[in-house]
Amino acid sequence: MSRMAAQWNYLMDMDGVLVHEEHPIPGSAEFVAELTANAIPFLVLTNNSIYTPRDLRARLSRTGLEVPEAAIWTSALATARFLDSQRPGGSAFVIGEAGLTTALHEIGYVLTDRDPDYVVLGETRTYSFTAITKAIRLVEEGARFIATNPDATGPSREGSLPATGAVAALIERATGREPYYVGKPNPLMMRSALRALGAHSENTLMIGDRMDTDVRSGLEAGLRTILVLSGISADSTAELYPFRPTRVVKSIADLVGHSADPFPEDEPNPV
Repeated sequence: MSRMAAQWNYLMDMDGVLVHEEHPIPGSAEFVAELTANAIPFLVLTNNSIYTPRDLRARLSRTGLEVPEAAIWTSALATARFLDSQRPGGSAFVIGEAGLTTALHEIGYVLTDRDPDYVVLGETRTYSFTAITKAIRLVEEGARFIATNPDATGPSREGSLPATGAVAALIERATGREPYYVGKPNPLMMRSALRALGAHSENTLMIGDRMDTDVRSGLEAGLRTILVLSGISADSTAELYPFRPTRVVKSIADLVGHSADPFPEDEPNPV
């Protein structure tokens, strides 16, 4: 089956593509409804590891977006899947919220601060100096260092907040041990999402609002990519990078009615 003849599968970033904070981006509800009505497989992706898929489903529902819990894939789930493949039934000291601890519990991991296999750093709104100090000492003692995602800052109504990448840098500087980041732009996040979706890269695309994470990870996982300008990126953003998305649109509203043919036939294939 040719690429153009195959049904597309969709991976979509959440913040900047479907919602801004607690507000839906115009066209997002219609696009999700179109995918659902046409039985087009999709996953909503987020590097944020704070929330469980159930929490995120409820959050999206409040904005008018009906996304099933099973259609939400987080960096916490990708991290748990990775650890399960590397060291099944292991142990971890975790800095993070319910999204991460629940994902690790569900794969059978023991959460402990005594001789853990891993130190796993995720997103939280209340980073504890005591917990960070404990993480540093455990890494120094030989625990392997994993971080859910490299984002240095996260948004809030008051402004930027330090995020996983910033705290990981602190631990790295103190220990000399670099973490392994599982979330975007690591294509591992995309490949784990593809496996969860039961899809192949040949007929799957990634929609995101960031060149450095969404487009890069999609490209490196062999997906076609769509950059939307409804989030962090502007018209000129794509020109700043040595790689390009397959297509640039103003927002996801431009794809409503075109979920079966998201790439115009006259657009050249990406190199």
